[in-house]
Amino acid sequence: MGRAMTKSTNDREPTSESVETVSIGSGTADDLKTRVSWLYYMESKTQDEIAQIVGSNRSKVLRILAQARADGTVQIRVTSRLSRCVELEAELKSRYGFETVIVVPTPQDPVDLPGIIGSELGAYLSQRIGPDMSIGLGWGRTLTSGIPAIEQRQPSGVSVISLLGGLTKVSRVNPSDFAWRAADRLAAECYMVAAPVFAPDAASREALMNHHGIAEVLDRARRLDLAVVSVGDLSPDSIFTRYGLLTHEEIISLERAGAIGDVLCRFIDSEGNVIDHPVNDRVLAVHPADLGGAREVILASGGWSKLTAIRAAIKLLEPKVLITDSVVAERIAVD
Repeated sequence: MGRAMTKSTNDREPTSESVETVSIGSGTADDLKTRVSWLYYMESKTQDEIAQIVGSNRSKVLRILAQARADGTVQIRVTSRLSRCVELEAELKSRYGFETVIVVPTPQDPVDLPGIIGSELGAYLSQRIGPDMSIGLGWGRTLTSGIPAIEQRQPSGVSVISLLGGLTKVSRVNPSDFAWRAADRLAAECYMVAAPVFAPDAASREALMNHHGIAEVLDRARRLDLAVVSVGDLSPDSIFTRYGLLTHEEIISLERAGAIGDVLCRFIDSEGNVIDHPVNDRVLAVHPADLGGAREVILASGGWSKLTAIRAAIKLLEPKVLITDSVVAERIAVD
């Protein structure tokens, strides 16, 4: 939906800060949320006018609108493209042979970047995924941010396959739940690697990988229509540090071995090679090399701290689709 007219100066634009669950009554909340959103964004009613129409109050209308923005019921996109981003997309297609490139302007605050790239990814998947497709999904902040932008579907034979294990301890947001949340939006079957992403040791990992259920998931991951991945880095803000997946000593050891980032939690060097390291021997995930069987690999990642890892991932994965930001695009366009 897009806003058609200027709103009253008394109206406040709904923001994530005003989001809270709005309880309207069993079976009616979604209908009311859709009706309120339509009246506000499509018919340009003020929040006071909507409150009168639906028999509520302005404060509750504001909360409903904020909730609609947060859960993806309402999606607002700026459709005009910055000319430099369009130029970079063409340059990267020509240089690397990508079929599709989406370059977003790098935001002033780097914290906003995963959400921006994730939204573009969700919009791309909404128009790209067709009936009976099999979709392999990694996880991380960028990918998880795309959930609200994935259009809600009716069942159409789509299957979603998680490409790696999960986390055993999370906080407010669980980046490893991307697969099942995407499957819910797509009304799809979901196949999960029901094990932690890092086993205690190589022997435990081998035993888990041979488990019938996990082996079935990994086999499906070798025959995908689409594979969606991001990259990680080894910075202090990385998922490995924030969630305590690796010790400080392990991270230092990986860096000394030449690691510059990861793809599906397997650490790679600057040339895109999976390094020989004990941490890689403990990973419960599809090997990046196995994604070569996918009809289309989508790499969605950005940010200055991930530049070297993105370069390496392009060499390793040879993706057909790249979604990134203008800072990364400018640098890899001249490599």
